[in-house]
Amino acid sequence: MHPEILRELTAQRGREMRAQAQQATLARAASRVRRVLRRGTGGPDGADEPVIPAIPDYVDGSFRTSPAAEDAASQPGRVPADRHAA
Repeated sequence: MHPEILRELTAQRGREMRAQAQQATLARAASRVRRVLRRGTGGPDGADEPVIPAIPDYVDGSFRTSPAAEDAASQPGRVPADRHAA
């Protein structure tokens, strides 16, 4: 058989196998989703949405805060009195 024909047949077979594998993966995922919906379990805590971790605003890993929160953090708060009338 001519090498080009053999190469094309091999490529076609690879494409068909990849498409078949992709369909099988999709079918398994759909089956899992149907099973979860049928059982009524959304996860360990019952949440249906995935939990997305917070992404820091700055390189050092800190988060942006509002100016009011920064002002409150810089001023000392009230100190509770040890002899407070009840």
